[in-house]
Amino acid sequence: MSDGLTLDDLAVPLRVLRLLATDFGHLPAPAVRLSGIFPNRLEFALHDDLAEFEAWRDALGIAPDAMKHSTQSDGQTRVLKASVEYAGAELELVAYAPVPDYVRSRTWA
Repeated sequence: MSDGLTLDDLAVPLRVLRLLATDFGHLPAPAVRLSGIFPNRLEFALHDDLAEFEAWRDALGIAPDAMKHSTQSDGQTRVLKASVEYAGAELELVAYAPVPDYVRSRTWA
């Protein structure tokens, strides 16, 4: 954590959170994270439903080709990431969802 960081130093992402709650209150509620290490970043994490990520991505105007795709937990979990600047803060959108069994068990020739 940064030395001497105050709550005022997190004012930008907190303001963005308030704006997003007002403008997109109808969207699925994410897990919200603020960081003293990255005081201008706001992270929204969505779990188990990639459709919720897609709703946020679309609402924020993030192009589909701007997303990053990966897996974690030895290929058991899909991870989607995208980020956008919103009202002066970096908003990072992350989704985690299980990889379906039929995809995990598929062997590629």
